[in-house]
Amino acid sequence: MSADVRRWCFADQLGTHFLDDPAQPVLLIESQAVFARRRFHRRKAHLVLSALRHRAAELGEQAVFLRARTYREALDQLGEPVSVCQPTSWSADRFVRSLPSVDVLPARGFCTSREDFEQWADSQRTLRLENFYRTARRRFDLLMDGDQPAQGRWNFDADNREPAPKDTATLGVPRPWQPSEDEIDEQVRADLDRWERDGEVSFVGRDGPREFAVTAIEAQQALAVFIRDRLPHFGPHEDAMLTGDRFMAHSLLSAPMNLGLLDPLDCAYAAEDAYRAGKAPIGSVEGYIRQLIGWRDYIWHVYWHFGWEYRHRNALHAKAALPDWFTELDADAVEANCLSDVLAQVRDHGWVHHIPRLMVLSNFALQRGWDPAAVTDWFHRSFVDGYDWVMVANVVGMSLHADGGLMATKPYASGGAYINRMSDYCGGCRYQPNRRVGEQACPFTGGYWWFLARNAEQLRRNRRMAQPMAGLGRLKDLDEVVAQQRRRADSPP
Repeated sequence: MSADVRRWCFADQLGTHFLDDPAQPVLLIESQAVFARRRFHRRKAHLVLSALRHRAAELGEQAVFLRARTYREALDQLGEPVSVCQPTSWSADRFVRSLPSVDVLPARGFCTSREDFEQWADSQRTLRLENFYRTARRRFDLLMDGDQPAQGRWNFDADNREPAPKDTATLGVPRPWQPSEDEIDEQVRADLDRWERDGEVSFVGRDGPREFAVTAIEAQQALAVFIRDRLPHFGPHEDAMLTGDRFMAHSLLSAPMNLGLLDPLDCAYAAEDAYRAGKAPIGSVEGYIRQLIGWRDYIWHVYWHFGWEYRHRNALHAKAALPDWFTELDADAVEANCLSDVLAQVRDHGWVHHIPRLMVLSNFALQRGWDPAAVTDWFHRSFVDGYDWVMVANVVGMSLHADGGLMATKPYASGGAYINRMSDYCGGCRYQPNRRVGEQACPFTGGYWWFLARNAEQLRRNRRMAQPMAGLGRLKDLDEVVAQQRRRADSPP
């Protein structure tokens, strides 16, 4: 279609790279029904509405900005044909394709196209991330010296798994870029207050000053600060956690990127430029580029490749409901230091970096057999960077092993020893990571053995689980461990 046709941009498609021409007319829709369907985190609602309204203000007369109960009502009100880049969820994709006045274009905002991914997938026995990542490195000529990877290595993960430094409260790197709120944020907050007061919507989590970019200019500023100040320190401790440093050296760019304000490939080339200029070590740069052209794209493509039913997979038959203390983000009810601190960060900020998500929150859910669909929905609603495509593959595939190994070759389950090694959480905790039974038994250590026992029949068929399953067979107090974990199952640890 011509660039003269108005481009409908969803609230996660707000960058200029979603337009065919900088002057193309735009449609933006604010639908209150989106927030009425689920109890989203208050900070997420604020971020999305702030970004949408800031984009409308930037475009001025170039955009039609409609506020309606539903998208369909807004489109009927507009009364003209539009084009739209493929939306980022199965439900939204089905909806736009059902509308005769909407021309659906290929997806944007990712590095590898769906066609290129499917061609790659057809050539693979299993969809290993490492193989996909190396193919992407070659395709985009990122960190390549000719046809070989820079410094002769594809992967610096082994160098990027250092535990949290001892006897320090923070990693000691410069703080990330932080925004200043304006009158648009003020109005968003007032509207959310009014909607909630009138009973039209309900939120989880606490409100607070906006912490993430909502415009392309802000996003570029945040990227520049990360590349200059934090990328050089990113790699070694990217898997570590510190109680006093919730940011560590992470970029905090996932939220603006998932709003469509940053092109991930541009970010990857900016990181490579820092390496080529001698301003950041290759281990940190490779780790960051892997997250962009490897993991982020891989998660996006897995979401579509395995189809709509992928979200309903439950290979381990996990059926337990999420307890109220977890769904309500009641961190104060939790005594385990790691889980209390991470849940408080979600409650207060709607964000933690990837290791607390995987090795604290998801690990706890996996051990207790919580329903994968409910956990997926919780992550989607509770995180400012959470979207359907982000959370389905991350939770169903990576975190809860509910897909039976289509993504990860073994479950990401661990006991308290891992958290003790990679963080400072265990030192002052009432629980001891080396104890699995008794009043001081770590809920993660006991929970780990309960998880293995509960799923022993299936896990014994996995060759990568041979060592932990052999350890399970040597436990003389397994019955006591299992009984204690069952008693504790619904109570906050």
